[in-house]
Amino acid sequence: MAAKSDYYDILGVSKNASAEEIKKAYRKQALEWHPDRHKDNKEEAEKRFKEINEAYQILSDSQKKSAYDQFGHAAFTPGGGFANQGGFSGQPFSQGGKHGPFTYTYTSSGGGSPFAGFDFGDPFDIFEQFFGGTPFRQRRQVPRYGITIDFMQAVKGVEKEVEIEGKKRKIKIPAGVDEGSRISFKDFTLSINVRPHDVFEREGYDIYLKFGIPFSLATLGGEIKVPTVNDEVKIKIRPSTQSGTMIRLRGKGVQAPHGRGKGDEYVKIFVTIPEKLSREQKRTIDSLKEEGF
Repeated sequence: MAAKSDYYDILGVSKNASAEEIKKAYRKQALEWHPDRHKDNKEEAEKRFKEINEAYQILSDSQKKSAYDQFGHAAFTPGGGFANQGGFSGQPFSQGGKHGPFTYTYTSSGGGSPFAGFDFGDPFDIFEQFFGGTPFRQRRQVPRYGITIDFMQAVKGVEKEVEIEGKKRKIKIPAGVDEGSRISFKDFTLSINVRPHDVFEREGYDIYLKFGIPFSLATLGGEIKVPTVNDEVKIKIRPSTQSGTMIRLRGKGVQAPHGRGKGDEYVKIFVTIPEKLSREQKRTIDSLKEEGF
């Protein structure tokens, strides 16, 4: 039988890692190795996924962690150190329970699996938090519907009345959703489509805006007002600003769902050239041209 991997190595933490560090490492590894993200190599992903959950169940429990630090994997075999200390006999996964930060029961078709019927931490909840949807609920064949909302409704959130299976109901769409986001409700999943905006473009939580300024302002510098998704802000234009200059407005982008930070707004400056000039304007430009301007 192949030797079992070290639990600390599996999660990528040191033996002195705090409970919070272990939890963060578990979330990261579970998200990275979730089988739904490795459909081309699902067997290997499922193996790693189980190892990650097994490691977390031990290292997140102070008593089991102490036994593991003292006896290693032998602590959880019949007659092992943890059993002798009054923990339990047999496999550490022979009993169900909610030891992880989430709730997901991992099942196996094979007999004698130490994972059968054990309640693991749920990386599906991680998917829901990061990507706005959960593939686990889709597997349970929860009905999925689509809804189209305006750009600013996606940015700021909105309450909508929808008709599901002949029944009208009000739903809340949180601020920060984007094209393709999925929101899971109790009995259905909602896919979000977002109409484009006339002025703003969006990439993730960042907003992009093209803003034209006259030649004189680009040359001499000055101040302009530009719109953001929430308000208007004043920004300074430096003298000799070139067309294509990008100005970053920190924190003026989209609020991420669940309060996880805020994006920025990027204003791309382009210099506008008038289509028609008066005689006086032409004379002025001619004089500048003679001076090599």
